[in-house]
Amino acid sequence: MNSELHVIFGTGPVGCWIARALCAEGRAVRAVNRSGQRSELMPAAVTIVKSDASDPARAREAAAGASVVYQALNPPYHLWEEFFPALQAGAIAAARATDARYVSIENLYMYDSSAPISEESPNAPRSKKGALRQKMAEEVLELHARGSLRATALRSSDYYGPGVVESALGERVFGSLVDGKKAQIAGSATMLHSFAYIEDVGRAAALLGVHDGALGRIWIAPHAPAGTQGDMVEEACRVLQVRPQVSVISPLIMRVAGLFNPGARASVEMMYEFTAPFVVLSTRIEREFNLSATPAQTGIARTVSWYRGHRAR
Repeated sequence: MNSELHVIFGTGPVGCWIARALCAEGRAVRAVNRSGQRSELMPAAVTIVKSDASDPARAREAAAGASVVYQALNPPYHLWEEFFPALQAGAIAAARATDARYVSIENLYMYDSSAPISEESPNAPRSKKGALRQKMAEEVLELHARGSLRATALRSSDYYGPGVVESALGERVFGSLVDGKKAQIAGSATMLHSFAYIEDVGRAAALLGVHDGALGRIWIAPHAPAGTQGDMVEEACRVLQVRPQVSVISPLIMRVAGLFNPGARASVEMMYEFTAPFVVLSTRIEREFNLSATPAQTGIARTVSWYRGHRAR
């Protein structure tokens, strides 16, 4: 086993798939969360530590001995402004304490999406969440530029895949279809939208964590060619051998739902991603690290299989 210790803050789907990729390479992994519980997808070889990452002292203690720190935290969607900055600050403090490489798991909310998104796309957030993610991302890169943190950033569009439930292509799509119900999608069934398959994100993050040459740069995880949400639902239905059935949640319906549901209310400002094309280009990481995105057909089949098994369990 490699002697370097990889510490992952956050045990949601992306944290689990980072851990799985690292364990597959024989690397020592510790994962940190608030509950101290091991999720279904987390490998048994991973040590789980209960801690509060928003407390820098506790975060440093949880990451003691780390060679690499991954910030894969994600507070409740409607509480980002309240909790996210402190969570990032704790993870950064932990990485600085041991001079660990720092891999920041980020999204694409800060970019201008009127054209296909790449690492060179201009920052032009259209939402409060986008402005927050831009501010947090700039903080990481500024610390690296000052020599205070050895950091890199991995950015992705909406996740889908085994273990992903809180996503545009999560429980409301795959869970509903497996249960024999209509899939619910946001915005439009016909607009192009790039999705990131969660296993690809985990592999990419694990790779960046072990390459000093990745530091100081922004990377977009591998994304398969963009399709429509309708295409994704049709493929899932083909795998399930059921007739395609889907309902579309419009911005108006989301606003009405937001009167009663804080998660829906927090999603309203992001509906622009689903009512216009949202296309992602990931050629940099594919070219420089010889990576490729999982084809949508393969990813959907694996996702359906996981949801079926999850229901059975």
